Amino acid sequence: MARDLTCIICPRGCHLHIDDNLNVTGNFCPRGAAYAKQEVLDPRRTLTTTVRCKSQLLEVCPVKTNAAMPKDKLFEAMKAVNEVTLTPPVHIGDIVIKDLCGTGVDLVATRDIEK
Repeated sequence: MARDLTCIICPRGCHLHIDDNLNVTGNFCPRGAAYAKQEVLDPRRTLTTTVRCKSQLLEVCPVKTNAAMPKDKLFEAMKAVNEVTLTPPVHIGDIVIKDLCGTGVDLVATRDIEK
């Protein structure tokens, strides 16, 4: 399980090493250690994509998850996203899919579309 990672929490980009006992070295701050442990034990990502939209102006609406979701659910989530078509009006923050794939994370609109 020992891994080498580059921390993405801040621009510093610390080179981290996490051993089999979850001891982290190479981090400049405690956030790097927390990131490394999270990445090894339960990797999560924010999903950013687009959803079809029946708009006169735009064919798609940008969306993203309102929190990071388990990395192993991303392909399943994209299948669910591809089944959705929005009808305007759509507003920033509108929930497009609630509890995406049972993760407790919502998919929300990131752009207003009036018509």
